Amino acid sequence: MSTAVIAPNAAVRARQSAPRLRLTTRGRVVLMTLAATPLVIAALLLSLNSGGAAATLESNENAFVYVDVSAGQSLWNIAEQHAPGHDPREVVAQLIEVNQMSSADIFAGQELAIPASFSN
Repeated sequence: MSTAVIAPNAAVRARQSAPRLRLTTRGRVVLMTLAATPLVIAALLLSLNSGGAAATLESNENAFVYVDVSAGQSLWNIAEQHAPGHDPREVVAQLIEVNQMSSADIFAGQELAIPASFSN
């Protein structure tokens, strides 16, 4: 008869050779989400910050021409005088908007701002 000897460390070695960590599908999803989150946040911050205004050396001081209203003048007359190549209806609407007027009524001595693009 032969005697078989089983080493006492054989069971321990068998357990050690097996992989210690098994990554499930759910674990992979969680790991990828954690890895991608900082990249997504950085991309959002960069895209939100990229629409900033750029400073220029150009001055907009001459963006308007100021006109004093004479007696008997109307916005239509001023529009025809200062923007002859444009539709007077559109010019009057823009004058009302630019000067923040509640109506088209103007008075003698009143100062109106006219966009420089309309002036001669």
